[in-house]
Amino acid sequence: MSDLSKLPAAERNRRYWQENLRLITTLIVIWFVVSYVPVLFVEALNNIVIAGFPLGYYMGSQGSLIVFVVEIFYYAYAMNKLDAKYGLSDRDR
Repeated sequence: MSDLSKLPAAERNRRYWQENLRLITTLIVIWFVVSYVPVLFVEALNNIVIAGFPLGYYMGSQGSLIVFVVEIFYYAYAMNKLDAKYGLSDRDR
């Protein structure tokens, strides 16, 4: 990969936001799938039982929330790496 510090500021900013938007889009697609797709398959999911609860119920009450929290932590981690890559980290100032 080329050294980003040699690129013009406008190009660095464009690449930074392109990567940022790709990350956000991926996480929103995951959020959508976890939030809305299990509802479409709730009857099939309810045939699977985890700890005494049907999987459809588990996905609605706990599974999606766990995924959302993991997404929040992953987004913070990924953005720290992205900021460091482009020299925008708080440590770089």
